[in-house]
Amino acid sequence: MSRFLCCERGLTLIEMIIAMAIMAIMASAIVPLAEVTVKRTKEIELQRSLREIRTAIDNYKADYDKAKEQKKIITSIDETGYPESLEILVEGKEWGDLYPFPRRYLRRIPRDPFDRYDEGWGMRSAKDDPDSFSWGGDDVFDVYSQSDGVALDGTPYNTW
Repeated sequence: MSRFLCCERGLTLIEMIIAMAIMAIMASAIVPLAEVTVKRTKEIELQRSLREIRTAIDNYKADYDKAKEQKKIITSIDETGYPESLEILVEGKEWGDLYPFPRRYLRRIPRDPFDRYDEGWGMRSAKDDPDSFSWGGDDVFDVYSQSDGVALDGTPYNTW
């Protein structure tokens, strides 16, 4: 009979409970780190999207100024040279002989990773106050996130 007892292998209940407790402690330490990593990744995506849109707006304005300087387009007095909407950056704009084909500035409008309600980007016109959260509707001078969340560094996303 002792021959059967010495050959049996397995875990006792105590060993199983200790192993589960160690795994639970490790999981409770990893979950907050994973949440911070996900948030940091979204913040990087937000910075990249804002930079991409703002660069496209700046390029549009530079082309407008170049076309105006070379008298390739007719402008009005109150025209600022900024796009009327974000969609124009995707659809493209012809600048007379300067660019005889529609010049596109974005392939698509990047999404805001913190936009839970599909509100889109907040926009400011050139005539709006720099800290305004309402769009005058004349043109698109700047964009911002409409999220009311706070970044890891303590700044609100809508001030980026």
